[in-house]
Amino acid sequence: MGTPDSASWQDRPAPGAEPAGPGAEPPSPPATDPRPDRRVLARLQDDPPVWSYGELRLRRYRARDHATVLALHREGLAQVGLRPGDGVYYDHDFFRMEDIYLRNDGEFLVGEVDGQIVAMGGLRRADLVPGGRARAFGGYAPGAPVLDAVEMVRLRVRPHAQRRGYGAAVVSALEERAAEYGYRILRADTTELQAPALALYRKFGWKETRREVIGGIVNIYIEKKLS
Repeated sequence: MGTPDSASWQDRPAPGAEPAGPGAEPPSPPATDPRPDRRVLARLQDDPPVWSYGELRLRRYRARDHATVLALHREGLAQVGLRPGDGVYYDHDFFRMEDIYLRNDGEFLVGEVDGQIVAMGGLRRADLVPGGRARAFGGYAPGAPVLDAVEMVRLRVRPHAQRRGYGAAVVSALEERAAEYGYRILRADTTELQAPALALYRKFGWKETRREVIGGIVNIYIEKKLS
């Protein structure tokens, strides 16, 4: 907090300027606004979808991204201590990206900065992949004819690119896509080990529905109704 006699830039005359007299116009703000960055997510293209968020560019996954997104997924899980065989970890969906995400009323986005992928996240129909413990064993089924619930999954941001709003940009873009498809409910799950992800979802109005212990790890299920 400033001292009582401190003044903001709005109150101070520009360097070298005479103090304003009674009735005079206040000085103009400086050319560089010192307020915090106010980046917004902007849709640049409808199909395939593209957004910008400051220096971040969000676009649809391409086949050549496979190795990078798989490595980012594994890096993110390792960061919180999840590993193959724990009953929670699984990555078989990364080997059926077209079937599970892109050809079945879903979406998968990657976020790039200077051409490097630093963030990602996907939407997939909730009836395509088994839930709970069964997920770790693989499995895939064609979707039902009626769109109802969609899962938001694989939300990841590289450690060096965190705390820049990139995760929020991915969530916002995916929520937009879910509404465009006509889904009624968004669902997701995370673990107690992934507190930042849970906090991000809650910031967007997601509500916890239940918890399940899998392999000694508390899995938290959340959802959000779309208007």
